[in-house]
Amino acid sequence: MIRHLCAALAVCAMPMAAVAETMDITVTWLRHVEPERPVLSNLDPIPEDRGRAGAALGLEDNQTTGRFLGQTYRLDIVEVPKDTDPTAAATAALAVSPFLILDATAESLLKIADLPQAQSAVLFNSSASDVALRAGSCRANLFHTLPSDAMKADALMQFARLKRWEDLAMIQGAAPRDTVWAEALRASATKFGMKLGDGKLWEFDADMRRNAAQEVPLFTQDLPDHDLLLVADVANDFARYIAYNTWEPRPIAGSEGLIPTAWSPVVEQWGAAQLHSRFTDLAARDMTARDYAAWAAMRAIGEAVTRTKSTDPATLRAYMLSDEFELAGFKGRPQSFRSWNGQMRQPIPLVTRSAVVAQAPLPGYLHQRTELDTLGIDAPEATCTAFN
Repeated sequence: MIRHLCAALAVCAMPMAAVAETMDITVTWLRHVEPERPVLSNLDPIPEDRGRAGAALGLEDNQTTGRFLGQTYRLDIVEVPKDTDPTAAATAALAVSPFLILDATAESLLKIADLPQAQSAVLFNSSASDVALRAGSCRANLFHTLPSDAMKADALMQFARLKRWEDLAMIQGAAPRDTVWAEALRASATKFGMKLGDGKLWEFDADMRRNAAQEVPLFTQDLPDHDLLLVADVANDFARYIAYNTWEPRPIAGSEGLIPTAWSPVVEQWGAAQLHSRFTDLAARDMTARDYAAWAAMRAIGEAVTRTKSTDPATLRAYMLSDEFELAGFKGRPQSFRSWNGQMRQPIPLVTRSAVVAQAPLPGYLHQRTELDTLGIDAPEATCTAFN
Protein backbone atom coordinates (compact mmCIF):
# COMPACT_ATOMS: atom_id res chain seq x y z
CA MET A 1 0.00 0.00 0.00
CA ILE A 2 2.85 2.36 0.88
CA ARG A 3 4.48 1.53 -2.45
CA HIS A 4 1.25 2.40 -4.35
CA LEU A 5 0.84 5.62 -2.36
CA CYS A 6 4.39 6.71 -3.16
CA ALA A 7 3.79 5.99 -6.83
CA ALA A 8 0.60 8.04 -6.79
CA LEU A 9 2.34 10.92 -5.06
CA ALA A 10 5.16 10.80 -7.61
CA VAL A 11 2.65 11.12 -10.48
CA CYS A 12 0.90 14.00 -8.73
CA ALA A 13 4.22 15.75 -8.19
CA MET A 14 5.17 15.52 -11.87
CA PRO A 15 4.96 18.79 -13.82
CA MET A 16 1.74 19.09 -15.79
CA ALA A 17 3.74 19.39 -19.01
CA ALA A 18 5.12 15.91 -18.35
CA VAL A 19 1.72 14.26 -18.24
CA ALA A 20 0.00 16.42 -20.85
CA GLU A 21 0.29 15.69 -24.56
CA THR A 22 3.03 17.84 -26.03
CA MET A 23 1.91 20.27 -28.73
CA ASP A 24 4.23 22.31 -30.95
CA ILE A 25 2.71 25.44 -32.47
CA THR A 26 4.60 27.53 -34.99
CA VAL A 27 3.21 30.92 -36.00
CA THR A 28 4.65 33.04 -38.82
CA TRP A 29 4.60 36.82 -38.68
CA LEU A 30 4.85 37.90 -42.30
CA ARG A 31 5.34 41.51 -43.30
CA HIS A 32 5.12 42.78 -46.84
CA VAL A 33 7.04 46.03 -46.61
CA GLU A 34 4.99 48.96 -47.86
CA PRO A 35 6.53 52.24 -48.97
CA GLU A 36 5.89 54.96 -46.41
CA ARG A 37 4.57 58.32 -47.57
CA PRO A 38 7.04 61.18 -47.10
CA VAL A 39 5.67 63.64 -44.53
CA LEU A 40 6.75 67.07 -43.35
CA SER A 41 7.40 66.16 -39.73
CA ASN A 42 9.71 63.49 -38.36
CA LEU A 43 8.20 63.65 -34.87
CA ASP A 44 6.43 60.30 -35.30
CA PRO A 45 9.03 57.86 -36.67
CA ILE A 46 7.72 54.44 -37.67
CA PRO A 47 9.48 51.72 -35.65
CA GLU A 48 11.34 49.16 -37.73
CA ASP A 49 9.88 46.38 -35.57
CA ARG A 50 6.30 47.69 -35.63
CA GLY A 51 3.97 44.70 -35.40
CA ARG A 52 6.80 42.24 -35.01
CA ALA A 53 7.41 43.33 -31.43
CA GLY A 54 3.72 42.89 -30.63
CA ALA A 55 3.79 39.34 -31.97
CA ALA A 56 6.93 38.68 -29.88
CA LEU A 57 5.14 39.82 -26.71
CA GLY A 58 2.21 37.56 -27.57
CA LEU A 59 4.68 34.70 -28.00
CA GLU A 60 6.05 35.33 -24.49
CA ASP A 61 2.52 35.31 -23.06
CA ASN A 62 1.64 32.07 -24.86
CA GLN A 63 4.83 30.44 -23.66
CA THR A 64 4.10 31.42 -20.06
CA THR A 65 0.85 29.47 -20.13
CA GLY A 66 2.05 26.82 -22.55
CA ARG A 67 4.93 25.54 -20.44
CA PHE A 68 2.43 24.26 -17.88
CA LEU A 69 0.25 22.61 -20.51
CA GLY A 70 2.81 20.93 -22.73
CA GLN A 71 2.55 23.61 -25.41
CA THR A 72 5.63 24.90 -27.20
CA TYR A 73 5.26 28.04 -29.29
CA ARG A 74 7.62 29.36 -31.93
CA LEU A 75 7.49 32.58 -33.91
CA ASP A 76 9.00 32.70 -37.40
CA ILE A 77 9.72 36.13 -38.87
CA VAL A 78 9.41 36.73 -42.62
CA GLU A 79 9.86 40.14 -44.25
CA VAL A 80 9.18 40.59 -47.96
CA PRO A 81 10.71 43.61 -49.75
CA LYS A 82 8.23 46.19 -51.04
CA ASP A 83 8.82 45.48 -54.74
CA THR A 84 8.47 41.70 -54.34
CA ASP A 85 5.31 39.61 -54.71
CA PRO A 86 4.52 38.25 -51.21
CA THR A 87 2.82 35.06 -52.40
CA ALA A 88 6.02 33.03 -52.75
CA ALA A 89 7.10 33.84 -49.20
CA ALA A 90 3.58 33.16 -47.92
CA THR A 91 3.48 29.79 -49.71
CA ALA A 92 6.78 28.81 -48.09
CA ALA A 93 5.50 29.91 -44.68
CA LEU A 94 2.28 27.93 -45.10
CA ALA A 95 4.35 24.82 -45.78
CA VAL A 96 5.70 25.21 -42.24
CA SER A 97 2.58 26.36 -40.39
CA PRO A 98 -1.10 27.09 -41.13
CA PHE A 99 -1.04 30.10 -38.76
CA LEU A 100 0.05 33.44 -40.25
CA ILE A 101 -0.09 36.93 -38.76
CA LEU A 102 0.05 39.31 -41.71
CA ASP A 103 1.30 42.89 -41.80
CA ALA A 104 0.54 44.03 -45.32
CA THR A 105 -1.70 46.18 -47.46
CA ALA A 106 -5.25 45.09 -48.27
CA GLU A 107 -4.16 44.09 -51.78
CA SER A 108 -1.38 41.84 -50.47
CA LEU A 109 -3.64 40.34 -47.81
CA LEU A 110 -6.12 39.23 -50.45
CA LYS A 111 -3.38 37.75 -52.63
CA ILE A 112 -2.17 35.63 -49.73
CA ALA A 113 -5.65 34.66 -48.55
CA ASP A 114 -6.52 33.46 -52.07
CA LEU A 115 -3.55 31.09 -52.33
CA PRO A 116 -4.62 27.43 -52.69
CA GLN A 117 -2.30 26.54 -49.79
CA ALA A 118 -4.08 29.10 -47.57
CA GLN A 119 -7.62 27.78 -47.91
CA SER A 120 -7.38 25.58 -44.82
CA ALA A 121 -5.12 28.01 -42.92
CA VAL A 122 -5.94 30.60 -40.26
CA LEU A 123 -4.67 34.04 -41.23
CA PHE A 124 -4.78 37.25 -39.21
CA ASN A 125 -4.89 40.78 -40.60
CA SER A 126 -3.00 42.99 -38.16
CA SER A 127 -2.38 45.98 -40.42
CA ALA A 128 -5.22 46.94 -42.78
CA SER A 129 -8.31 48.76 -41.47
CA ASP A 130 -10.15 48.86 -44.83
CA VAL A 131 -13.88 48.24 -44.42
CA ALA A 132 -13.97 46.28 -47.69
CA LEU A 133 -11.91 43.46 -46.15
CA ARG A 134 -14.75 42.93 -43.65
CA ALA A 135 -17.46 43.37 -46.28
CA GLY A 136 -17.63 42.37 -49.94
CA SER A 137 -13.92 41.50 -50.15
CA CYS A 138 -13.86 39.33 -47.02
CA ARG A 139 -12.19 35.91 -47.01
CA ALA A 140 -13.24 32.99 -44.81
CA ASN A 141 -9.66 32.25 -43.76
CA LEU A 142 -8.84 35.85 -42.79
CA PHE A 143 -9.49 37.15 -39.25
CA HIS A 144 -9.03 40.81 -38.31
CA THR A 145 -7.50 41.87 -35.01
CA LEU A 146 -7.02 45.50 -36.07
CA PRO A 147 -10.23 47.54 -35.76
CA SER A 148 -11.81 48.56 -39.04
CA ASP A 149 -12.18 52.17 -40.13
CA ALA A 150 -15.92 51.74 -39.57
CA MET A 151 -15.37 50.75 -35.92
CA LYS A 152 -13.16 53.76 -35.27
CA ALA A 153 -15.52 56.14 -37.08
CA ASP A 154 -18.53 54.80 -35.15
CA ALA A 155 -16.67 55.32 -31.87
CA LEU A 156 -16.07 58.94 -32.84
CA MET A 157 -19.69 59.50 -33.87
CA GLN A 158 -20.97 58.04 -30.61
CA PHE A 159 -18.89 60.62 -28.77
CA ALA A 160 -20.05 63.46 -31.04
CA ARG A 161 -23.65 62.42 -30.42
CA LEU A 162 -23.04 62.39 -26.68
CA LYS A 163 -21.68 65.94 -26.88
CA ARG A 164 -24.53 67.00 -29.22
CA TRP A 165 -22.10 68.06 -31.89
CA GLU A 166 -24.65 67.57 -34.66
CA ASP A 167 -23.02 69.54 -37.48
CA LEU A 168 -19.72 68.28 -38.87
CA ALA A 169 -17.20 69.45 -41.45
CA MET A 170 -14.21 67.60 -42.87
CA ILE A 171 -10.77 68.20 -44.35
CA GLN A 172 -9.50 65.24 -46.37
CA GLY A 173 -6.00 64.43 -47.58
CA ALA A 174 -5.28 63.43 -51.15
CA ALA A 175 -3.70 60.02 -50.44
CA PRO A 176 -5.74 56.85 -51.20
CA ARG A 177 -5.81 55.84 -47.50
CA ASP A 178 -7.13 59.31 -46.64
CA THR A 179 -10.01 58.76 -49.06
CA VAL A 180 -10.85 55.38 -47.48
CA TRP A 181 -10.81 56.88 -43.97
CA ALA A 182 -12.93 59.84 -45.09
CA GLU A 183 -15.49 57.49 -46.65
CA ALA A 184 -15.75 55.59 -43.36
CA LEU A 185 -16.26 58.83 -41.43
CA ARG A 186 -18.93 59.97 -43.87
CA ALA A 187 -20.75 56.61 -43.73
CA SER A 188 -20.69 56.64 -39.94
CA ALA A 189 -22.02 60.21 -39.80
CA THR A 190 -24.95 59.10 -41.96
CA LYS A 191 -25.49 56.01 -39.79
CA PHE A 192 -25.76 58.13 -36.63
CA GLY A 193 -27.87 60.84 -38.22
CA MET A 194 -25.20 63.54 -38.18
CA LYS A 195 -24.94 66.40 -40.66
CA LEU A 196 -21.65 66.29 -42.51
CA GLY A 197 -21.32 69.12 -45.02
CA ASP A 198 -19.15 69.20 -48.10
CA GLY A 199 -15.55 68.56 -47.19
CA LYS A 200 -12.42 70.21 -48.52
CA LEU A 201 -9.47 68.47 -50.12
CA TRP A 202 -6.06 69.36 -48.73
CA GLU A 203 -3.72 69.91 -51.67
CA PHE A 204 -1.09 72.25 -50.24
CA ASP A 205 2.54 71.51 -51.03
CA ALA A 206 3.92 74.37 -48.93
CA ASP A 207 5.85 73.80 -45.71
CA MET A 208 3.13 74.03 -43.06
CA ARG A 209 5.76 74.18 -40.34
CA ARG A 210 6.30 77.75 -41.53
CA ASN A 211 2.98 78.69 -43.12
CA ALA A 212 0.21 77.06 -41.04
CA ALA A 213 -0.73 80.24 -39.19
CA GLN A 214 -1.30 82.04 -42.52
CA GLU A 215 -2.68 79.27 -44.74
CA VAL A 216 -4.98 77.23 -42.47
CA PRO A 217 -7.30 80.13 -41.45
CA LEU A 218 -7.82 81.06 -45.09
CA PHE A 219 -8.34 77.43 -46.09
CA THR A 220 -10.97 76.82 -43.39
CA GLN A 221 -12.75 80.16 -43.71
CA ASP A 222 -15.42 78.88 -46.11
CA LEU A 223 -16.19 75.59 -44.36
CA PRO A 224 -19.90 75.16 -43.57
CA ASP A 225 -21.05 75.87 -40.02
CA HIS A 226 -19.91 73.03 -37.80
CA ASP A 227 -19.53 71.89 -34.20
CA LEU A 228 -16.69 69.45 -34.91
CA LEU A 229 -14.05 69.44 -37.63
CA LEU A 230 -13.02 65.99 -38.87
CA VAL A 231 -9.57 65.52 -40.38
CA ALA A 232 -8.77 62.52 -42.59
CA ASP A 233 -4.98 62.35 -42.83
CA VAL A 234 -3.77 58.83 -42.05
CA ALA A 235 -0.06 59.65 -42.28
CA ASN A 236 -0.55 62.77 -40.11
CA ASP A 237 1.18 64.88 -42.73
CA PHE A 238 -0.87 68.06 -42.36
CA ALA A 239 -3.38 67.22 -39.59
CA ARG A 240 -1.00 68.25 -36.81
CA TYR A 241 -1.01 71.83 -38.16
CA ILE A 242 -4.81 72.26 -38.18
CA ALA A 243 -5.38 72.62 -34.43
CA TYR A 244 -5.59 76.24 -33.19
CA ASN A 245 -5.19 77.56 -36.73
CA THR A 246 -8.77 77.19 -38.01
CA TRP A 247 -10.90 80.22 -38.87
CA GLU A 248 -13.56 79.18 -36.37
CA PRO A 249 -12.42 77.85 -32.96
CA ARG A 250 -13.76 74.31 -33.06
CA PRO A 251 -12.57 70.92 -31.71
CA ILE A 252 -10.96 68.60 -34.24
CA ALA A 253 -11.06 64.82 -34.43
CA GLY A 254 -10.14 61.88 -36.63
CA SER A 255 -6.44 61.84 -37.48
CA GLU A 256 -5.59 64.57 -34.96
CA GLY A 257 -7.13 66.01 -31.83
CA LEU A 258 -9.52 63.34 -30.61
CA ILE A 259 -8.25 60.10 -32.16
CA PRO A 260 -10.02 56.70 -32.20
CA THR A 261 -7.43 53.93 -32.00
CA ALA A 262 -6.88 50.29 -31.13
CA TRP A 263 -4.18 51.15 -28.59
CA SER A 264 -2.40 54.09 -27.03
CA PRO A 265 0.17 54.48 -24.23
CA VAL A 266 -2.31 56.74 -22.42
CA VAL A 267 -4.72 53.82 -21.81
CA GLU A 268 -3.95 52.81 -18.23
CA GLN A 269 -7.03 51.04 -16.81
CA TRP A 270 -7.93 47.34 -16.84
CA GLY A 271 -4.31 46.20 -16.64
CA ALA A 272 -3.41 48.11 -19.82
CA ALA A 273 -0.55 49.90 -18.06
CA GLN A 274 0.97 46.55 -17.12
CA LEU A 275 0.69 45.25 -20.69
CA HIS A 276 2.27 48.41 -22.02
CA SER A 277 5.04 48.23 -19.43
CA ARG A 278 5.88 44.66 -20.45
CA PHE A 279 5.95 45.78 -24.08
CA THR A 280 8.31 48.68 -23.40
CA ASP A 281 10.59 46.32 -21.48
CA LEU A 282 10.68 44.10 -24.56
CA ALA A 283 10.88 46.68 -27.35
CA ALA A 284 12.22 49.83 -25.63
CA ARG A 285 9.43 51.94 -27.16
CA ASP A 286 5.67 52.51 -26.96
CA MET A 287 3.21 49.95 -28.25
CA THR A 288 1.37 50.97 -31.43
CA ALA A 289 -2.02 49.86 -32.75
CA ARG A 290 -0.33 47.38 -35.12
CA ASP A 291 1.70 45.95 -32.24
CA TYR A 292 -1.51 45.46 -30.28
CA ALA A 293 -3.21 43.78 -33.24
CA ALA A 294 -0.28 41.37 -33.71
CA TRP A 295 -0.24 40.64 -29.96
CA ALA A 296 -4.00 39.95 -30.01
CA ALA A 297 -3.62 37.58 -32.98
CA MET A 298 -0.89 35.60 -31.24
CA ARG A 299 -2.88 35.48 -28.02
CA ALA A 300 -6.03 34.39 -29.88
CA ILE A 301 -4.13 31.38 -31.21
CA GLY A 302 -2.81 30.58 -27.73
CA GLU A 303 -6.23 30.90 -26.13
CA ALA A 304 -7.86 28.69 -28.77
CA VAL A 305 -5.16 26.02 -28.47
CA THR A 306 -5.46 26.00 -24.68
CA ARG A 307 -9.26 25.71 -24.68
CA THR A 308 -9.62 23.16 -27.49
CA LYS A 309 -6.44 21.19 -26.70
CA SER A 310 -5.93 21.04 -30.45
CA THR A 311 -3.63 22.47 -33.10
CA ASP A 312 -5.94 21.64 -36.00
CA PRO A 313 -6.66 24.92 -37.87
CA ALA A 314 -10.28 23.97 -38.64
CA THR A 315 -10.93 23.23 -34.97
CA LEU A 316 -9.31 26.48 -33.86
CA ARG A 317 -11.17 28.51 -36.47
CA ALA A 318 -14.53 27.07 -35.42
CA TYR A 319 -13.77 27.75 -31.76
CA MET A 320 -12.66 31.34 -32.36
CA LEU A 321 -15.90 32.05 -34.24
CA SER A 322 -18.02 30.47 -31.51
CA ASP A 323 -19.69 32.18 -28.55
CA GLU A 324 -17.30 30.37 -26.22
CA PHE A 325 -14.19 32.23 -27.33
CA GLU A 326 -13.08 35.21 -25.26
CA LEU A 327 -9.79 37.09 -25.12
CA ALA A 328 -8.74 39.29 -22.23
CA GLY A 329 -7.51 42.29 -24.22
CA PHE A 330 -6.80 44.73 -21.36
CA LYS A 331 -9.50 47.13 -22.51
CA GLY A 332 -12.20 46.36 -19.96
CA ARG A 333 -14.36 43.87 -21.88
CA PRO A 334 -13.83 40.34 -23.19
CA GLN A 335 -12.98 40.42 -26.89
CA SER A 336 -14.28 37.93 -29.44
CA PHE A 337 -14.65 37.45 -33.18
CA ARG A 338 -17.74 38.26 -35.21
CA SER A 339 -19.03 35.13 -36.88
CA TRP A 340 -20.16 37.04 -39.99
CA ASN A 341 -16.81 38.56 -41.01
CA GLY A 342 -14.02 37.50 -38.64
CA GLN A 343 -13.55 40.95 -37.10
CA MET A 344 -12.43 41.03 -33.47
CA ARG A 345 -14.90 42.91 -31.32
CA GLN A 346 -13.08 45.35 -29.06
CA PRO A 347 -13.52 48.66 -27.28
CA ILE A 348 -12.10 51.72 -29.04
CA PRO A 349 -10.27 54.28 -26.89
CA LEU A 350 -10.80 57.90 -27.91
CA VAL A 351 -7.58 59.64 -26.98
CA THR A 352 -5.57 62.81 -27.24
CA ARG A 353 -1.79 62.73 -27.24
CA SER A 354 -1.77 62.71 -23.44
CA ALA A 355 -5.06 61.31 -22.09
CA VAL A 356 -8.03 59.01 -22.65
CA VAL A 357 -11.13 61.14 -23.22
CA ALA A 358 -13.61 58.25 -23.50
CA GLN A 359 -13.84 54.62 -24.54
CA ALA A 360 -16.48 53.37 -26.96
CA PRO A 361 -19.01 51.86 -26.91
CA LEU A 362 -20.36 54.70 -24.81
CA PRO A 363 -23.22 54.41 -22.30
CA GLY A 364 -26.65 54.46 -23.92
CA TYR A 365 -25.68 52.57 -27.07
CA LEU A 366 -27.41 49.26 -26.45
CA HIS A 367 -27.39 46.05 -28.44
CA GLN A 368 -29.21 42.73 -28.12
CA ARG A 369 -25.96 40.76 -28.31
CA THR A 370 -23.17 42.99 -27.02
CA GLU A 371 -22.66 46.76 -27.04
CA LEU A 372 -19.38 46.12 -28.86
CA ASP A 373 -21.45 45.36 -31.95
CA THR A 374 -22.58 48.99 -32.08
CA LEU A 375 -19.10 49.64 -33.51
CA GLY A 376 -18.52 48.68 -37.13
CA ILE A 377 -20.44 46.25 -39.33
CA ASP A 378 -23.23 44.49 -37.44
CA ALA A 379 -24.78 41.21 -38.62
CA PRO A 380 -27.86 42.78 -40.33
CA GLU A 381 -25.55 45.12 -42.28
CA ALA A 382 -23.07 42.42 -43.31
CA THR A 383 -22.34 41.97 -47.00
CA CYS A 384 -19.64 39.36 -46.35
CA THR A 385 -20.89 35.95 -47.50
CA ALA A 386 -17.67 33.93 -47.09
CA PHE A 387 -18.39 33.18 -43.42
CA ASN A 388 -21.96 31.91 -43.99
